[in-house]
Amino acid sequence: MEINMDVSAIASVASDLSATRLQQEVGTTVLKKALDISSANALALLEALPAPSANLPAHLGQNVNTVA
Repeated sequence: MEINMDVSAIASVASDLSATRLQQEVGTTVLKKALDISSANALALLEALPAPSANLPAHLGQNVNTVA
């Protein structure tokens, strides 16, 4: 009787591990897809920026004031 319970316990643990592995794989796939979408959106935003104006002096736009 005890051997039968051990076998069912082992089967239960194996089933749980398999389900956990599947959940992790699905979560990883969803995360990768979300990162791909985020990357595509960022690229689209960068491409939508207007070209820099040629009327500005050469020294403007070279530095960023991080104190202000």
